[in-house]
Amino acid sequence: MSEDNKVDAQVRTQFGKGFARRLRAAGDIPAVLYGHGTDPQHLALPGHQVALLLRRANALLELNVEGKSQLALVKDVQKDPVRQVIEHIDLLVVKKGEKLQVEVPVVVVGEPFAGTIANLDAATVLLEVEATHIPENIEVDVEGLEDGTHVTAGDLKLPTGAALAGEADLLVVAISVPAAALAAEAEIAEADAEEAAEQSEAAAE
Repeated sequence: MSEDNKVDAQVRTQFGKGFARRLRAAGDIPAVLYGHGTDPQHLALPGHQVALLLRRANALLELNVEGKSQLALVKDVQKDPVRQVIEHIDLLVVKKGEKLQVEVPVVVVGEPFAGTIANLDAATVLLEVEATHIPENIEVDVEGLEDGTHVTAGDLKLPTGAALAGEADLLVVAISVPAAALAAEAEIAEADAEEAAEQSEAAAE
């Protein structure tokens, strides 16, 4: 666990939209912590620090709540649709060694065979992994892959301790020739055929 993930959280005793606005104006973010049969706990988190941590999917925070340490997984982030300001965060109580099912982003690396492109069909894959070892992403190496190649979830190389929780036949990446290139090839072939026909007619005359 990185030291950067340690967050001092303040317990909230006031609620409502008006108080939430004042809280955000002061640079904090309203949050609720729940799970493992505990009563929901209303918190205020330091806005700038948490916003930076949320750049990573499935951010795991080590909260300091009134002197007690608690691991929490970010489950939902509500943002203002226009200003993209974080309005509220839902946090899930987790314990070290506990396994969770989480959606992990897929990242394509490498270059497929010349003239083809890699189409990302699934932006995430569902994994079962320890709460403290959630990978930031799963890489799919498409180096040199040819047209028609399909990479499924079952083909992915997962980090130690992680297991696929979703369907193994889920299409993740498909290698194909761009439609524009296919259209251009068809036009060239048609033009060549027309030219050949004209030459044939001319020769017959």
